[in-house]
Amino acid sequence: MFYRSERLFLRPAWPEDWNAIHAAIDDEGIVRNLARAPWPYTENDARMFASQPQDERLPHFLITRPGPEGSALIGSIGLSEIEGEANIGYWIARAHWGRGYATEAGRAMLSLARGLGHKRLVGRHFLDNPASGLVLRRLGFRPVDERGAIFSAGRGQTCPSARFEIELRAEHDDQDDSPDGGMEGRRAA
Repeated sequence: MFYRSERLFLRPAWPEDWNAIHAAIDDEGIVRNLARAPWPYTENDARMFASQPQDERLPHFLITRPGPEGSALIGSIGLSEIEGEANIGYWIARAHWGRGYATEAGRAMLSLARGLGHKRLVGRHFLDNPASGLVLRRLGFRPVDERGAIFSAGRGQTCPSARFEIELRAEHDDQDDSPDGGMEGRRAA
């Protein structure tokens, strides 16, 4: 499965992507805000991530930006199951922060989640990472618990977190919760 948005191309990771993945995520400032990535993030961790099989209901993608000199790796986004709930997670390489890529990739992921039949998604962020909470709000998620805690493999401890959720409606519904009026994007085969 692939997805093309206005500026981005979401695609599965392939084993040969491990080096680009490692270069993009080998930053403690990124890894500390993720639940499952360890710190230090090793080449072997990148190889394992790049070779993970896809789950049809819970896909994960590399976020890339096509360009004249090839495709640049921006980050990663995907769905996972946490405590029986479909959860959205993402990271963006530091060189690409502040350009709206997480929000754009998030819109694409919401559209894909709808297409896969998900009715509701949750998202979590560590309280000391308010930028991630801002992305979730821009996507139409609403906060439901700011007193939670989740384990961070990168920090090696449980940390205070906020939990958000969004109810997904069919794409043809006229009502839309997102502040910009909709999920734009085209699915590619």
